[in-house]
Amino acid sequence: MTIRIFAAAAMAASVLSSAGVQAAEPTAGATWYLGAGAGQSRAKIADGTLTSALSGTGATIATISRDETETSYKFFMGYQYNPYLAFEGGVFNLGSYTFGATTAPAGTLNGALKNTVGTNLDVLGTLPLGERFSLLARAGVQSSKTRDLFSATGLALAAPTPGKNVIGYKYGVGAGFDFTKNVGVRADWERYRVGDGFSGKMNVDLYTLNLLYKF
Repeated sequence: MTIRIFAAAAMAASVLSSAGVQAAEPTAGATWYLGAGAGQSRAKIADGTLTSALSGTGATIATISRDETETSYKFFMGYQYNPYLAFEGGVFNLGSYTFGATTAPAGTLNGALKNTVGTNLDVLGTLPLGERFSLLARAGVQSSKTRDLFSATGLALAAPTPGKNVIGYKYGVGAGFDFTKNVGVRADWERYRVGDGFSGKMNVDLYTLNLLYKF
């Protein structure tokens, strides 16, 4: 599975960087940059996650409410190889997503899926539009751990605190604007494929506003 993920990321990176490959030599504008961003993440807790939490209890979900949005942040460092191609690595925290459910037979199940700090490595294809504005698309791989915390009434949970490390893919698009030669901002949308604490996975969309410093 891991090999397939890396192969897919490599293929996407090849497509993103096709323009940059045509200009293989780094230009005079090649530069390193640091960045930090914050915003909102939105997850999709799969029904299979709840089924896994209830495994062995004989109960089923009757009603459920979810809170699948969270404040999230990331830090990153990148190298703009030429006007069309960049490489970026970073760390991120996608936050915690919660739910509350009633079960049949009568009981309750509450839980939090906490995606702790992870790391990523991306390839970015960039399209300059004038001297200050640019568009970008990215593809990469990420590694993170999701830890769950479940509590219940009327049920005896077999795995109340599962956790799992997952290597998955990520991709996204964005737009940037440079205020000066060294300082700029960027708006990003990224999709992360992370673990749910069991054997399953979930999609998390991350929307951030980022500040960049180029040196």
